Amino acid sequence: MSEEKEEKKTGWEACDDAERESIMKFADGYIDFINTAKTEREAAKEIKRIADEHGFRDISEADSLKPGDKVYYINHGKSVYMAVVGKAPVTDGFNAVGAHIDAPRLDLKQEPLYEDTGMAFLRTHYYGGIKKYQWTTVPLALHGVVSFSDGRTQEIRVGEEEGDPVFLVTDLLPHLAQKQNARKLADAVEGEKLNILVGSMPDADAESDRVKAAVLKILKDKYGMEEEDFTSAEIEAVPAAKARTLGLDGSMVAGYGQDDRICAYPGLMSIIDIEGVPERTVVGIFSDKEEIGSVGNTGMASHNFELFTMELLEKTGIVNPYAVQRTFSASRVLSADVTAAFDPGYPEVMEKQNAAFVGKGININKYTGARGKSGASDANAEFIGFVRGVFDKAGVEYQFSELGKVDAGGGGTIAYILADRGMNVLDCGVPILSMHSPYEAASKYDIYQGYKAYKAFLEAE
Repeated sequence: MSEEKEEKKTGWEACDDAERESIMKFADGYIDFINTAKTEREAAKEIKRIADEHGFRDISEADSLKPGDKVYYINHGKSVYMAVVGKAPVTDGFNAVGAHIDAPRLDLKQEPLYEDTGMAFLRTHYYGGIKKYQWTTVPLALHGVVSFSDGRTQEIRVGEEEGDPVFLVTDLLPHLAQKQNARKLADAVEGEKLNILVGSMPDADAESDRVKAAVLKILKDKYGMEEEDFTSAEIEAVPAAKARTLGLDGSMVAGYGQDDRICAYPGLMSIIDIEGVPERTVVGIFSDKEEIGSVGNTGMASHNFELFTMELLEKTGIVNPYAVQRTFSASRVLSADVTAAFDPGYPEVMEKQNAAFVGKGININKYTGARGKSGASDANAEFIGFVRGVFDKAGVEYQFSELGKVDAGGGGTIAYILADRGMNVLDCGVPILSMHSPYEAASKYDIYQGYKAYKAFLEAE
């Protein structure tokens, strides 16, 4: 069985020229998306822009909704919920695809700027599960917003355009790294050492900390910032490198933040491409904070998703104290999040018979979690059978896996939060290599199968 799975042909081998062209075209749009949307705020903004172009409107602008209406809800600028109202009452349940749009990164601390030995640095606090050593000596860009005490907000995005400066976390040279090399890999670089180098030219007029003063002057001139404005800023350091096609054959994508925008983009396009009026209401979820537990008012645990659902119900004429729970209990969801692709360089953490492989289609995880399925959402057999039937009918290439060997570790998604609300939920996402690194890799074939899978699921009756 394991040998059969390992030797299964990749999806590329069954593609004709027309499908290859569709795959490549879709990947081009995806690459543009992740180059534009490197933070959760930017992703939400880009999702709104695309939705507006395709006839969606803010649900707050609608007094009532009828079948075929297209709406969205922007949650504090960091997460987005979308819907196309179906023919059946909303209480009959919706079909939803839920992805997250945040990604591991380095966040600036509230008081980040300091000077040491003639150089200016910004202190950071890393966000999400990262291998800290991977973030040293990588060109970084700064993205985010500064909110001033008078209510103004200033966007910051520097390090992306030709001619922009980039930023860097320095590291020890090998000649002096004997002690560092002797440490465990996880401890080789401490979190407090992930400080970003941002300048070394002094301000001749300053009396002290002249390099820091020069940096503050630049920030004042360009963004109107004073040092205390860092306290109400959200500025993220992300890899400055652009996402690009990977491989001599052009079959893959390499880029930052593919976990989980590699599922968010196909999910977005699948709801954008819904034709006519669906039988059931379809919903797209693009959530924040998944990498740190889906917490906060923009994470999936936020009750703002219930508020969106209540608006759908009320504006389609359903006002009932049990309506929300009835809707949730009748709903079907694909938790669209990535899984680890089998890496032949590290076969020891995978069990091949239950591993996901690059180029062999969208992946289904019945459960995630760690060790004894801790923290998992474990889908029931009937729902998996339903999803298989939908995919088979639509010609979707798919595979099944677990996230590594039983005792090797594990991870989670937003699935358990939605399942807690009574929905049928199944994890279904694109396999990627080098997950959570500054530059992840995935197959264009699998990305396109994700789009086909999500669209077929949303349209299922």
